[in-house]
Amino acid sequence: MLKTGSKISEPIARPIVVTSGEPAGVGPELCLQLAARTWPVPLMVLGDRGMFLARARSLGLPAGAVAKINLHHVPLAATCVAGQLDPANAPYVLQMLDIALAGCVGGKFSAMVTAPVHKGVINDAGIAFTGHTEYLAEHTGTGRVVMLLAGAGLRVALATTHLALKDVPVAITAERLMATLRILQRDLQTRFGINRPRILVAGLNPHAGEGGHMGREEIEVIVPVLDQLRAEGMDVVGPLPADTLFTKNVLAGSDAQLAMYHDQGLAVLKYAAFDEGINVTLGLPIIRTSVDHGTALDLAGTGRASANSLFAAVDAAIDMAGRQR
Repeated sequence: MLKTGSKISEPIARPIVVTSGEPAGVGPELCLQLAARTWPVPLMVLGDRGMFLARARSLGLPAGAVAKINLHHVPLAATCVAGQLDPANAPYVLQMLDIALAGCVGGKFSAMVTAPVHKGVINDAGIAFTGHTEYLAEHTGTGRVVMLLAGAGLRVALATTHLALKDVPVAITAERLMATLRILQRDLQTRFGINRPRILVAGLNPHAGEGGHMGREEIEVIVPVLDQLRAEGMDVVGPLPADTLFTKNVLAGSDAQLAMYHDQGLAVLKYAAFDEGINVTLGLPIIRTSVDHGTALDLAGTGRASANSLFAAVDAAIDMAGRQR
């Protein structure tokens, strides 16, 4: 079960917008499954109507399946075949993000939920793109955002996101780590409803550096940052060895965990909660949640993809939007 924080009951009038993601992936068929539930807030799905109709037919869904999801038509650039990427449709994928973002910033939507995109095909189209997180930060003029994945009682935030492993140590500076932890603290309070969050912080190196014998980033960067934040009143614990941070006894009583790089934290989260985990971008002026998985091209068009992560992402967006209201 996804742990979002204290529940709220404030009604939300503005719709939540859902981008259907890479058209050749599982995003469109997951969005079709949104009609299987009754939602307490209006949803609007962005995507190409013809593509949705074709996908619904291929899955054997009734003719009215597309009408049930309140689809806002965004035209494809090229005909789409499930499972077959086409760089020509990269602008279409980004156009949906732009529409959703503009609507959230302008007050039309209360939050945005994103189905998966394929970074590689967007880059193949000649468009520099490293992910939703970085794209939304750039297009809202946000200097620092934090990627957080949640599920199975975990909330795992990242100090660095989509970087090559060799580039991670240089990217973990005192300034960036301080900013990341402050954003994490603030959004745990305002969006998850946790008054005084307890945050566990992983070390970068094996055994958290083993007293400097396996690296000095803990001694020179991480420890001074945590000491300063504790002096300011934050409840931060660490740096802890990453191989034991995610054990039951260490996790007990914590509200979030900060990993130093992508796979250090997300391998654990996705093992524990792949079918129901979600991705949340912290630090933005809007609410954005997402599924925690990729486009699953091998499943696209088969009807075998689970919509649990998308459902959880919508549930979390509704919760956060109600609390913000």
